[in-house]
Amino acid sequence: MAAKRSKKSTKRKTKTANERAATPTTRKIRPGFISHTELASADPAATKAWAEVALGWKFVEPMPTPGGPYHMWRFDNNLGGGGIRANSPPENPGSIPYVEVPDIRFAYDRALKAGAMPLFPPDEIPGNNGWLAIVQAPGRVAIGFWGPK
Repeated sequence: MAAKRSKKSTKRKTKTANERAATPTTRKIRPGFISHTELASADPAATKAWAEVALGWKFVEPMPTPGGPYHMWRFDNNLGGGGIRANSPPENPGSIPYVEVPDIRFAYDRALKAGAMPLFPPDEIPGNNGWLAIVQAPGRVAIGFWGPK
């Protein structure tokens, strides 16, 4: 005879917006696809408040990081989004597009061998959200990489 399931065990727990944003995805990586944009701001709270009013962006609870809160948004179509963080002087405020890569270390090393300068070596994102790295492409353009590792 099969054991009866309790109502409690079949009830699904609804995740908060922050938990959904921090849940790792198991999706196909699209090499070179710009998956998100990061805004490095001299005043992240002011940038966030402006983006909510001027652009209609919806934010989840900020993710704590060593550099301060990371304000994340995602578009309704789930095809993109990004985050707002404090810039790290001497870095100037600006935006960084992140492209998806299947192997963060391989992509970073290949970019450097092709002539980019290192800005931020591969590092794990808190909450098991993958890895990122940033290079400065020729022409002093910052390009970020995001990947599962």
